[in-house]
Amino acid sequence: MMTAGDHADVTVDQLNHLTHAEAFAAFERCCGARVWAERMCEGRPYADRAALHAAAERCAESLGPDDWREAFSHHPQIGDVAALRARFASTAAWAGDEQRGAASASEATLAALARRNRDYQERFGYIFIICATGKSASEMLAALEDRLGNDPGVELGIAAGEQRKITHLRLEKLLSE
Repeated sequence: MMTAGDHADVTVDQLNHLTHAEAFAAFERCCGARVWAERMCEGRPYADRAALHAAAERCAESLGPDDWREAFSHHPQIGDVAALRARFASTAAWAGDEQRGAASASEATLAALARRNRDYQERFGYIFIICATGKSASEMLAALEDRLGNDPGVELGIAAGEQRKITHLRLEKLLSE
């Protein structure tokens, strides 16, 4: 039997047969909202990847603002390497890969990201969430600056959409690292 930390290279069939606690831990690595992870556990068994992803969307559709904020709290700030290592050890490799564009950024860009992240958190009450895969630090900074002017309700919806993208990428990483 797998332990809660042994979720690399999990097939859909294996995911279906994990204990509840193991499956919860695996799903929580993909989306930090406890309600989402619990509903994903309850939805097992999944016939295939497509069914798993469809269930992820259905579960996401039922999340409320507090659930989304909880999911966001499971991410480090864009470019915050120290937080990646310390607080997010279970998803650090995934988040680090997702934030690869920030790793090669100039000091000025990283400083601007840090400053604007603080502005964003003060304005909205949670960290800036973006599906960073394939984006440069400059692209992430531009998106952050664009989104700072959003109405809080609009921004929560945008951030939730970004979390959904991240969740689907992480489900694929869970199944095929």
